[in-house]
Amino acid sequence: MRFFLILVLSFASSAAFSQERLEFKTPLAEISIKELDQVSLDTRDQIFASTASGDVFLFDKSGKQLNLFSPPRQARIQQLEASWTVNIFTFSADLQEYRVMDRFLNPIAENSLLLDNIILPKAATLGNNNVIWVWDESDLSLKSVDYIRKLILQSQPLNLILDSEDLRVTEIREFKNRLFMNVPGSGIFIFDNQGNFLQKAAIQIEQRMCYYKEHLFWIDGKNLKGYSLTSQAFFDMGKLPTENFESVQIGQEIITFVEKEAIKVYALPEQLKRIK
Repeated sequence: MRFFLILVLSFASSAAFSQERLEFKTPLAEISIKELDQVSLDTRDQIFASTASGDVFLFDKSGKQLNLFSPPRQARIQQLEASWTVNIFTFSADLQEYRVMDRFLNPIAENSLLLDNIILPKAATLGNNNVIWVWDESDLSLKSVDYIRKLILQSQPLNLILDSEDLRVTEIREFKNRLFMNVPGSGIFIFDNQGNFLQKAAIQIEQRMCYYKEHLFWIDGKNLKGYSLTSQAFFDMGKLPTENFESVQIGQEIITFVEKEAIKVYALPEQLKRIK
């Protein structure tokens, strides 16, 4: 009887998602950027985009350019985050340094991540309370750094915890007091805000992670796929406007899709707004 109820509830949940297929209206904007790389949205639906050489653009949701930051040393940015309320965070593995900027792209803090116990930082993300999380490939450890005092607060070796032959980490990112680590050859690993392992989501993607409410979203072929962080259920939101989209980011009232050298901006479909 219990199995039957679980089966019914699972079918009902799947049916509910299948009825909520996305409906897109005419794009609000199409932004062309040569050598487009990373895209991130802030809490006011402003669009930040970086290029392969490390320039960072700021646009409003209508596609109007508001600002541009060009770093003194040109290099690719592996991480661009604008979802924090106040700061913009960038990290370059090539230069092995991070930069924190204000909402107008004025640098506030910038420094190397090569400290006494960090040898080969390959991924980094901004956390709460002046913390930067760092994936150090030299010893396969997740480390937290107080970037104000330049102190390593903790180090968590992950080679045994993750139990994966491929520990190529492409992105780490904090979201609602949890840390998410994308290992495309294995999945997305989720930790608490102390770096303790919680669970693994069997999502193998080469895209930047996209969060909305309590869900992860990504593009799979022509469709937008989702994963519930609460129920650990997978679902399909249906076809996208075109099949050329490479990645997705979701804001408050907009959704952006990245093509080869362009960002397409749409109003957030009502079907996504209704997701709990």
